Amino acid sequence: MTRSTPARLTELGATKLPRLALIGLALAYVVAGLFMRDPWKTDDVVGLATMMTALREGAWLQPQIGHLAYAQDGPMITWVGAVAIKLFGPLLGEFTASRLPNLLWFAMSAGSVWYGTYLVGRRAEAQPLALPFGGEPPPRAYGRMLADAALLLLLATVGILQHMHETSALPAVMAWQALVFYALTRIPDKPFTGALTLGAAIAGSFLTRGWPGGIPMMAGALLAFMPPGALRKRLGWLPLAALVAVALILAWWIPATHQSSYWIRSWKSWNLGFYAWPEFNHSGRALRDLAWFLWPTWPLVLVAVWQWRNWLFAAHIWPALALLICALLQLFFVADPDDGVYIMLAVPCASLAAMSLPTLRRGVINTLDWFAVMCFSLTAITAWLAWVAVLFGVPTGISHNIARHTAGYVPPISWIALLLAAGITAAWIALIVWRFRAQPTALWRGTILSASGLAATWGLLVLLWQPVVNYARSYRTASAELAAVLKANVKPGECVRGDGLGAGQRASFLVFQNLNFPYDPACTLVLQQTTRQALARGTADYTHDNNVQEIWRGGRRADPNEIFRLLRVPSGYQ
Repeated sequence: MTRSTPARLTELGATKLPRLALIGLALAYVVAGLFMRDPWKTDDVVGLATMMTALREGAWLQPQIGHLAYAQDGPMITWVGAVAIKLFGPLLGEFTASRLPNLLWFAMSAGSVWYGTYLVGRRAEAQPLALPFGGEPPPRAYGRMLADAALLLLLATVGILQHMHETSALPAVMAWQALVFYALTRIPDKPFTGALTLGAAIAGSFLTRGWPGGIPMMAGALLAFMPPGALRKRLGWLPLAALVAVALILAWWIPATHQSSYWIRSWKSWNLGFYAWPEFNHSGRALRDLAWFLWPTWPLVLVAVWQWRNWLFAAHIWPALALLICALLQLFFVADPDDGVYIMLAVPCASLAAMSLPTLRRGVINTLDWFAVMCFSLTAITAWLAWVAVLFGVPTGISHNIARHTAGYVPPISWIALLLAAGITAAWIALIVWRFRAQPTALWRGTILSASGLAATWGLLVLLWQPVVNYARSYRTASAELAAVLKANVKPGECVRGDGLGAGQRASFLVFQNLNFPYDPACTLVLQQTTRQALARGTADYTHDNNVQEIWRGGRRADPNEIFRLLRVPSGYQ
């Protein structure tokens, strides 16, 4: 019995989206907020610190933050970022050069999602129902429409936006997963190329994020080959992919093991500690957070799975669904689910969500369009309103709330940024007017609203709020103050060790002032990180010892709770 496809579409519905519009939107999305700013605390600055340590100290095989063994994730972003700094740092500066790899990761993600969806969208089983008198789109046009929609839905995914602009492992691991997806769609027609790509992508994911990055990719690839179908017929090529992956991983693992057994032990411990048996509280919180992180794709994924329920093992559904299932299963076995786990659901969700669009009724699509317009218009208004509150103190409620997190901040006015922000707002309004005046029939009309709305909101936040974010999240000033104090107080032969310093703080002091703090107990100077509450309660180390001299106390003015103290202690004092 022939199964009836749930897809319904006319040739007008597959009208080509102008390439310049798609490419321009993608470039605006990734470039905005990537450059001309300080490294953000934690993941962003930690990634940069490992790159700079690799160049300065030669720590290429095992990522380090100065003297701190950063034994988690993998060396991939350190390698790529350090090479970018080496090649382009003298021309662009270290901070700017370190973010150039984000363009590579974004290009890999966008290109793989587009081409992977395009390949499966051309397949016979994906085609819409043939109309009685013709008029359905040809396979190539239909595949192109689905590919455009998948890319736009990826750009519209709320949770990945900030991470795509950080020098962390997250944009890289998403890029490798997208390449795995593309490889699985390529294997049916070009098995050799697809198998090589699959092996390289799995190795890349492992070298980027260790087992948390590699396991869902490996399991997803295996699961994709299981049901009878186009991929199952190419099962004989899977050993080639496995051989390529193992060879590339061992090329790093063998020399890294011989370089430092301590780093490897710590890396194994981090990977094992990443997993745990499922707990109801953690799983419930993760599912709650996913509803925000994967918006607006997850409702469309549910629609796609339901509408294509008789075609789940077909080549246009199963590869993405297999990757989604394995990434979702990993989420329940993670000790502390976070964005690093959630981001591995973004790519398969974008492709599956695109498959739902030809199955939706016109009224439903129009409702989604209205929702995107209202949602992102509200976020744009909020960005402007908050900017006005910072500069002029009205509305007072918003102004006081922001002031609590930006104590001491004096807001500047950049007329260039203001004009660009006004231009973005005008472009968003023009897009809304075009949507509801022209009444386009192309199926990508709603997805371009969502992607453009999110990009417009991000652009406004970058242009209007980047100075505020720099003030709130940068350690530039605190690092400069500490460097000046150390220059005046460190005696010949003295060293400074850290006490309670987090990875983000160590990385920030290293990046901004090249300050490094060893673990040598013989050091008579101690940089302690503590909190205002701990000092008030007297629970901070060294608080009640008369033999300890406090030389300096400081921190970021935007976070009055975080305190750094420079202490002089007796020789050999622990």
